[in-house]
Amino acid sequence: MASNDVESNELRAEEEPVARDQWGKGVEFLFSCIALSVGLGNVWRFPFIALENGGGAFLIPYVVVLLLVGRPIYYMEVIIGQFASRGCIRAFDMVPLMRGVAYGQVYSTALATTYYACIMALTIRYLVVSFSEVLPWTYCLLEWGPQCVATAATNSSNATQSPHGVSSAELYFTRTVLREPPSLEAGGLGTPSWEMVLCLLATWIIIAITLSKGIRSSGKASYFLALFPYVIMLILLARALTLPGAWRGIVYFVQPQWDQLLNPHVWYAAITQMFFSLAICFGTLVMYASFNDFRKEVHKDVIIITSIDSFTSMLAGCIIFGILGNLAHETNTEDIASVVKGGAGLAFISYPEAIAKFKYLPQLFAALFFFMLLVLGIGSNIGMASSVINVVKDRFPQLPHWQLATGASLLGFVCGLVYMTPGGQFVLNLVDFYGCTFIALVLAIAELLAVGWIYGVKRLCSDIEFMLNVKTSFYWRICWAIVAPGLMFLVLVYMLCSYEPLTYKGVAYPPGAYMAGWLIWGLGVAQLPFWALYTIWQQPGNS
Repeated sequence: MASNDVESNELRAEEEPVARDQWGKGVEFLFSCIALSVGLGNVWRFPFIALENGGGAFLIPYVVVLLLVGRPIYYMEVIIGQFASRGCIRAFDMVPLMRGVAYGQVYSTALATTYYACIMALTIRYLVVSFSEVLPWTYCLLEWGPQCVATAATNSSNATQSPHGVSSAELYFTRTVLREPPSLEAGGLGTPSWEMVLCLLATWIIIAITLSKGIRSSGKASYFLALFPYVIMLILLARALTLPGAWRGIVYFVQPQWDQLLNPHVWYAAITQMFFSLAICFGTLVMYASFNDFRKEVHKDVIIITSIDSFTSMLAGCIIFGILGNLAHETNTEDIASVVKGGAGLAFISYPEAIAKFKYLPQLFAALFFFMLLVLGIGSNIGMASSVINVVKDRFPQLPHWQLATGASLLGFVCGLVYMTPGGQFVLNLVDFYGCTFIALVLAIAELLAVGWIYGVKRLCSDIEFMLNVKTSFYWRICWAIVAPGLMFLVLVYMLCSYEPLTYKGVAYPPGAYMAGWLIWGLGVAQLPFWALYTIWQQPGNS
């Protein structure tokens, strides 16, 4: 009899659902979302995209897209997560036929997490060498040949004397840090650099520790991850504004080119920048909101987060271009665009080159900048990794957080080793385009159709009224039902019409790499029909 009681108690314990974690304080959700959304896209992607697409004129489509696409989708995802109180996969129980959207988003987020950690590893490498007595990218090494132009403050005139030279900052990044081959066909992937492997290991250790207790630990870390970068940004802004030539750089950044407003590529760039800057349609917002109190008034948080994200992009642009304006001044260059590198080059070539020209404490400002990048990147990566981990946690709630965090970090570290090879940046570029940008657009349209048309805007508004006792305005309704999906569809059409085979620094990939890229894309998009068919097959009845 006693043994039967024990068995029945064990059975009851197994059947009882494990209580879902909640944020320690409501403000932890706000700070975690700020840490997630404000990341590397604001610091190096936004300034360069704005510069390419009309300077100050780009801000008009950017603000329009924020109001019509970014903020409505952000609010929608937060509402879905909070109402369902489940991770992104189980939240789609509201539209079982479209559960593939969530699986595809988790797949895409997992890919992004691996290469984002690689960028963090580069940041740690630069942060460590920033404490050197002489910054290592300021002088030339013999093996770089005669084309090298040293970027130290004492050599500021060399850049004008050697128009066909390559700066030591660029050669340090490509030859010493990346050991990059001219193409994948020339050198293959190669073997990982042990220094970069150690930096990657350090990145995943930081992520594992932060996620060891789930949102209870990551929520506490969010105070630092969200606020500290602004302390450094203000210090860098104060320094940038006192540099000669800085104002010329800032004016160059914000000066509008009005003719660009009629260029469809500018609007395409605004939508894609908003998309990745706010981290919408990746499943992370649904996951974070699922830990909220059911009655939390999130619409205020959404307005705060999306406004801060846009403000940070502008602030970062002023800092970056203020310092690049000084670089152009020091090298007697009239065209500021000529001293700007895009993407990772902005952070690891243009900015270090500008820092090297500082006559006072260049090491301090280099260390501050790279520490800011590290904190911003870790904040975003924790959100992405947490989203993937919580999918497993929702399926196996008995598993302790530290085991899941450790397992995910080990897997991420092993997958990330491919980016630590000389050909790693080629792979990163390929995965970023086919595994994130391209997949995310397709899945975003599918998500908006699933929520706005299959589940229905009317039903969603009823849920909001039940949960928050708030009537949903016409603005949100029209954006969810027509404006946001319509604009996203136009972006996808434009992307397909203007599609050209992907290149890295103007170098084409071998045919096998393109096949691998389309396979990565296909695996993500195939989640839609696969889970739809699986859901239909599971239904009872013969029809």
